[in-house]
Amino acid sequence: MSSVQLTHLRHVDLAVPDHERQLAFYTDVWGLTRTADDTGVSFLAAEGSPEQYVVRLREADEKRLDLLAFGIATPGDADVLAERLAGAGVRLIREPGALPTPGGGYGFRFFDVDGRTVEVSCDVASRRHRRIEAREPVPVRLSHVVLNAPDIGRTRAWYERHLGFRLTDTMRSPRDGDLMYFLRINSHHHSVAFSRGPHTSLHHISFELRGLDEYLRASGRAVRSGATRLWGPGRHLAGDNAFMYFLDPHGNTLEYTTEMEQVEEDTWHPHVYDASQAHVTDQWGTANPWNELVAEESFNDPDRGCFIAPPL
Repeated sequence: MSSVQLTHLRHVDLAVPDHERQLAFYTDVWGLTRTADDTGVSFLAAEGSPEQYVVRLREADEKRLDLLAFGIATPGDADVLAERLAGAGVRLIREPGALPTPGGGYGFRFFDVDGRTVEVSCDVASRRHRRIEAREPVPVRLSHVVLNAPDIGRTRAWYERHLGFRLTDTMRSPRDGDLMYFLRINSHHHSVAFSRGPHTSLHHISFELRGLDEYLRASGRAVRSGATRLWGPGRHLAGDNAFMYFLDPHGNTLEYTTEMEQVEEDTWHPHVYDASQAHVTDQWGTANPWNELVAEESFNDPDRGCFIAPPL
């Protein structure tokens, strides 16, 4: 639809009933840094990232995914994209303008095909960040987000048509067909993936560590804290990244990852991987088997925020 391209994944915003418990987990256990607060809202940064925040936590009566935020290059690009989305019948929540969140900037919000709130922004002030040192077990950046959708073909097509995402790889079952699509907007193998599930919900949020040693040290800290370990350690074939999955206090799945594959845009050809093959989900063979319990946790609770705009 549009030659205007998004640049990267900025942040993921969550609403939770127990804000203080969630905040303590994300800072004390997960390794994010609390940088700003408002009434019932906290903004959390990754120490190695110039983004003002990579997670926003908001206190609410019900758990939900508030929004996904992506970068775009210029205000002009944002205006063009907003106009084209509106012209295609996409429902805008907020017209392009100044943003009231930390770092300011210029952007707008809209609903995707499944009712999730999406924000696109530019000119957000960079946060003073730093180089993550060897053996330091804190996230460098927000890596990617995976979303559950009942019709992943429809969702994939919408993101490709309206937002310029490109298909990188597909996970397919010989019995059940396509299970997951990995989509990119830059050289990272995927910034978003869509997983087939029974309802619209958050599958997992992934955070990148500096390297394998830091990934294992961060995972060990989470294990020692008593956090529920869901799946891992292992290394996926699609993306070639290491993985370790945990549950946060509200049942959202979080991933530590590192060494995500980088895509050569001019030479890449999407793969179709057979999800029934053990080496596809875990090349190392070190992770616990993917089973119905792990799958059920990954389906998460149905998102009650569909087509309901969050505050701010």
